[in-house]
Amino acid sequence: MNKYLERLYNGITKENPTFVLMLGMCPTLAVTVSGMNGLGMGLTTTAVLVLSNAMISLLRKVIPDKVRIPAFIVVVASFVTIIQFLLEAYIPALNEALGLYIPLIVVNCIILGRAEAYASRNGVLLSIFDGLGMGFGFTVGLTCIGIVRELIGSGKIFGFGLMPASYEPATIFVLAPGAFFVLALLTALQNKFKAPSATNATGDVAIACGGNCASCSGTACAANHGILEAERAAKKAETLRALKERRSNS
Repeated sequence: MNKYLERLYNGITKENPTFVLMLGMCPTLAVTVSGMNGLGMGLTTTAVLVLSNAMISLLRKVIPDKVRIPAFIVVVASFVTIIQFLLEAYIPALNEALGLYIPLIVVNCIILGRAEAYASRNGVLLSIFDGLGMGFGFTVGLTCIGIVRELIGSGKIFGFGLMPASYEPATIFVLAPGAFFVLALLTALQNKFKAPSATNATGDVAIACGGNCASCSGTACAANHGILEAERAAKKAETLRALKERRSNS
């Protein structure tokens, strides 16, 4: 598969932030009371992901390693502010519905995770496609949860009534507990019917989080490989040093 299309495919399916990696749970559970809210939050996050990934990839050789996380946050916060101003100007209803959760995109673990694990290590175009894939995956997850909650909780989808007049809405699904119920249900369905992913893979599958970062080739574990290699090297050096001391003492 083309490496650019692979980034899109992985973000939507094998490395889906919502149903596979379980990232960004705060907005996932809080704003998905309707399909429109889920779609709006997902697309807003996608825009920030793409822009921040592109900028961080461009600056990856300029940003000092010791201050990379604060620098990433500044870049992300700048784009979040721009996006929020655009929403206030052109889609005020959506901006009001999402409220505080738009500024909180700055500290969304999906954004910072992709910046650290992928954009800071790869070229601009690949980073853009990685942001698109992860953003679309997040959008699909939030929209699906929002549609199910809205349909069961109010008998509507995107504000249009679909249920008969006799339908009695289960209002718990538009309350906080409903978010957990629907997330659990959709995650279970994804595990049962989807292609191998982080939670249902069998055998040697190259995915994001197969549970063993030492052998995982998925991009979400990229940041861990260097740490694991450094730990192995340190342990090996310690072992050799201990052997030399024993030999010298004997």
